[in-house]
Amino acid sequence: MSDTPPDRLSANPDSPFYYAAAMERGVGVRFKGVEKNNVDEYCVSEGWVRVTAGKTVDRKGNAMTIKLQGEVVPYFRDLEAPSE
Repeated sequence: MSDTPPDRLSANPDSPFYYAAAMERGVGVRFKGVEKNNVDEYCVSEGWVRVTAGKTVDRKGNAMTIKLQGEVVPYFRDLEAPSE
């Protein structure tokens, strides 16, 4: 595995963008220059993140998410955080 996180990654194991090796290693996300801990999915090339909306769940028990547009910078937590 390389030292750059995937372009698109999801924390949901049912998603086609779930990558277990990256999730085990730990991926951090900076969105618009701010560290986000509640990111459910992100896409660097399209410039968006999906963050959980509090404790709200849908009828299937999945967390409700909100899609936000902006600059996304993912990094592996076992390496240094990117400096700005």
